[in-house]
This record gives sequence, C-alpha cells and structure tokens, in this order.
Amino acid sequence: MTRRLLLIMAAMLSGLIANASDTSNESILSSLKNYQVNSATMVSAGLPNRTHFEALKGDGVTKVIDLLPGDREEQSKLMSELELTYYNIPVDWDNPTLANFDAYVTAMNQSSSDNGKTLTHCRLNWRGAVFTYLYRVTQLGESQETAQQDMLAIWHPNKTWRRFIDQVLAKYSDTSGGNN
Repeated sequence: MTRRLLLIMAAMLSGLIANASDTSNESILSSLKNYQVNSATMVSAGLPNRTHFEALKGDGVTKVIDLLPGDREEQSKLMSELELTYYNIPVDWDNPTLANFDAYVTAMNQSSSDNGKTLTHCRLNWRGAVFTYLYRVTQLGESQETAQQDMLAIWHPNKTWRRFIDQVLAKYSDTSGGNN
C-alpha cells in the first residue's frame, strides 16, 4: 500500500511540475515584446533575451530566424548553446529587398527532423510581422485578410514597407514565376 501511495504521489508531483513549467513559459512569453503565434508552427516576436529563448524552446521552437542586421555573433553562440537552428537574414530597415524575402523563404523551407516551431524575430517584430504575413500569403496560401490582421495587430507598415509588401506580392502572384 505504501509503495502504491508513493507512486501515486510521484505521478501527481510530476504533473504539477509539468503544469508549473507550462505556466512559467506562458508567463515568460507574455513579457516578450509583440509576441504573436502565427500558426501551429510559426511564432514571431521582438528581440528575445536568453530567458525568452529558453521558454520558446520549452514551447517547441526549434528554429530561429533573426532579421536584424549587424553583429549577431552573440546570438548565434546562444542559439548553438540552446541547440536551436539559427539563420540570420540581415534586413536593412530602410531597404528591405526581394532577396531578403527569398532568403527567408529558403530558411523557412529548410526541413527540420523534429517538425518544431519556427520563431521569426527582429527588434520590435515589425520586420517579423511583415515577413510572416508575406510567407503565410505567398507560400502557405492563407488569405491576405487573415494574415494581414495579425500583421496589423503588431504594426502598420510605413511607405517603405508597404512598397516592399507590394513588390513581394507582385512577384509571387506572377503565375509564370510565382509559387501560387
């Protein structure tokens, strides 16, 4: 009887610890600037810190796409330490390009053996919101209205970024060379 009681108590304690971890991750992620769940396999956010990355990994993120330019060596080392696949696509704030988006599509389409989630991030999730919106529309075939609602919940693109959005949508809607 005592052994059975111990096993039951151990199982209950294990469940409590797992629930506490889930709650802890949710609490940590709620402090992440402009964090957004875009789909079951895509999330985006402003610049995470180490604690955020650990919580994201605990929530199933296995791949990180960083859209910030500049020296990203520190983040690259952290991603290696956390065993997260890492891509840096340096997107100039004043000059996002079709080549940037093509590199993003390539990184997003890199197969992952564990089928985990992908985090797209930048400083405030403004670049990220645009890139995830465009990926969802041009690559996943989601409606512009649905994907755009998520983008607009984060940021309303300025003239430079609206022009970029139009360029990407035009490229991928071209039936002779686009994916849709």
